[in-house]
Amino acid sequence: MATIGFIGSGNIGSTLARLALAGGHEVVLSNRRGPDSLAPLVAELGDGARADTVEGAARAGDLVVVTVPLHAVPDLSAELFAGKIVIDTNNYYPDRDGRIPELDDDTLTTSEWVQRHLPGARIVKAFNNIIARHLGALARPAGAADRSTLLIAGDDAEAKTEAIAFIESLGYDALDTGALAESRRFQRDTPAYCVPYFRSATDQGLGTPADAAALRAALAAFDAQA
Repeated sequence: MATIGFIGSGNIGSTLARLALAGGHEVVLSNRRGPDSLAPLVAELGDGARADTVEGAARAGDLVVVTVPLHAVPDLSAELFAGKIVIDTNNYYPDRDGRIPELDDDTLTTSEWVQRHLPGARIVKAFNNIIARHLGALARPAGAADRSTLLIAGDDAEAKTEAIAFIESLGYDALDTGALAESRRFQRDTPAYCVPYFRSATDQGLGTPADAAALRAALAAFDAQA
């Protein structure tokens, strides 16, 4: 399979790393504190996982997941990601990230803003519209009746094909919404943002499966409000 580099190893990053290992991939984890800080997580994950610097994880990854807080993206070296397929999991939280005028006035989507800072990367938006707990709990084998769907967007068709294959290997289907500009339809505070996986009051916090029809309905609800 592939080697997946993780820039950021918090809730989403560590959950994706677990799913990636279960899907047959190898993972290289990194964060701003350095590889030693990730030793407990690497030990927990076991075979196929290792820690490295941000630079090492970016260079090692056949596919790279950028899952640091949005305000940390400008600190990343654009050169490291040139030509790489980069999955951006970010959402914009002004209280955490500070005010970003282009996001406040909707001139850019969050991922278009990330693309501006990593101009050589082949950005695909994914994994931003589901919480980590649900992401870990809702993975299902291919063909399962209760398999869930995740949304993606991107400007590079080949990069999206690779990202879809990765998502499918984790236990999810993928619904391509179009270009990066379309990712505003499943950004924070939209009907497709986390809500489809919270539909049941009896899911004990583990989430409710949401198929492509449920995601399309949520996107249509956004379009109707626009």
